[in-house]
Amino acid sequence: MSRRGWILFAAMCLIWGVPYLLIKVAVGEFTPAALVFVRTATGAAVLLPVAAMRGQLRVLLPRWKPLLAYTVVELAVPWLLLASAEQRLTSSLAGLLVAAVPLVGAVLAWMAGGHERLGVRRLIGLLVGLAGVAALVGADLRGGNAVAFAEIAVVAIGYALGPFIFARSLSDLPGLGVVAVSLALTAGVYAPVGIAQLPSQWPSPTVIAAILVLALLCTAVAFLVFFILINEIGPVRAGVITYVNPAVAVALGVAFLGEPFTVGIAAGFALILVGSVLATGRSRAAGTDAEPAAVRDTVALAEPATVPEP
Repeated sequence: MSRRGWILFAAMCLIWGVPYLLIKVAVGEFTPAALVFVRTATGAAVLLPVAAMRGQLRVLLPRWKPLLAYTVVELAVPWLLLASAEQRLTSSLAGLLVAAVPLVGAVLAWMAGGHERLGVRRLIGLLVGLAGVAALVGADLRGGNAVAFAEIAVVAIGYALGPFIFARSLSDLPGLGVVAVSLALTAGVYAPVGIAQLPSQWPSPTVIAAILVLALLCTAVAFLVFFILINEIGPVRAGVITYVNPAVAVALGVAFLGEPFTVGIAAGFALILVGSVLATGRSRAAGTDAEPAAVRDTVALAEPATVPEP
């Protein structure tokens, strides 16, 4: 990988590891709907003009149905539920649980009839990853957290479904245009509730800064950088940031919010990481990357993602 590739890769690992911390800070004064509205409206305001100047909007019209489905499962629903879950869970735990997205993607690929059987290695990977999720959930299942864990589960499913829709129906369209329109559609849907739920008083400087960084850097700028990264090193290598982002989320949560870092959290993350690698790895027997594109890019095409961008 070139020096430029490494710089872009490191930047994206940080940029898409930060949102969990920023969301946790923002939901202290913003409702989840208001946060999603402000974030998507700001991102759309930046990306739509760029996509329009590049002629990347009109070509999307014939695919409005899969584009709408992608928007719902990749942005509109997950971003609301993730913000809601972080009202109860720590940012680091939320980031670790979302790291299970590749496991969900592997199951969906198998259910959809991928080119390969599930196989012993992938089955072991899924079981190991599931054990990691269970370790994380079991260590923090108290009070109202059961609802938050259910919300994160829906987030993970949405982040895994999004790339399937993209790979099958939108992959030949300009990615920047797809993201820009998805942000605009989400902002439009949340506008009535989001505007109504905006804080009655001016938010604290910390919250304002968190939302601006989340909307501008972690959403608008992040997608522009991510597309450059894909062109530089390819989507498969770019997808590796999936395994780094949770570690960044944990480090930031511990350093800036004083969130706990326990043996259970470390073990859970390690199991999820190992399980994801085993469940989504390439098949040596096939000699090629025989996985469907959606599996290879489960996170890279999400936040997104998405990489499911949080």
